[in-house]
Amino acid sequence: MSTHDTADAHPRFADALRELGLTVPVRRFPDATRTAQQAADAIGCEVAEIVKSLVFEARGADPEGAGEPVVVLVDGSSRVDVERVRAELGAASVKRAGADTVRATTGYAIGGVPPFGHLTRSRVLADRGLLDHAVVWAAAGTPHTVFPLDPETLIAHAGATVVDVRERTA
Repeated sequence: MSTHDTADAHPRFADALRELGLTVPVRRFPDATRTAQQAADAIGCEVAEIVKSLVFEARGADPEGAGEPVVVLVDGSSRVDVERVRAELGAASVKRAGADTVRATTGYAIGGVPPFGHLTRSRVLADRGLLDHAVVWAAAGTPHTVFPLDPETLIAHAGATVVDVRERTA
C-alpha cells in the first residue's frame, strides 16, 4: 500500500480535490478494492465505514423516456432500498444503472466511483447512516484507491441531500 496526497488518485478526481481545496491522503492498494468488503479488509476498518457510490436511473411518467442518473451514497454494510429512492425522487421507477451509464455519468468505472468529481452534475442522495461514523472511506476514482474524510464534509462536497434510503433491517 502507498499513501500520497493525490498522486495515486484518478487524474480527474485529483483535479476535483484541488478545485474543492481538499487535501486528503489517497491510499493505493496492489489488489482491487472494488467491493466494500475488499476495501474494508485492505484499510482495516469496518465495512460500514466504506462509502458506496452507486448510480441509479430514475424515470418519470414516460417509461420509454430517458432515465435521469442519480448517485446514491450509502455505507458499505447497507443495501439501497430502490423503492425508498423512488419515493424520495418522486419518480415513476428507479433501477440500478448499467456500466455504460455509470461511466458516462461519472467518468469512472464501477468499483472506483468517488462521491464527487463526476463528469456530469447529477442529483446526489446520501443515506443518513453515513453520519454514524467519524470518518468514512470512499473510492478515489480507481478500483485500487481510497481516501478518508469525515462524512459531513464528504456529503457537502458531493452536494448531496441527506435521506433515508437504505433497506430497513428486521
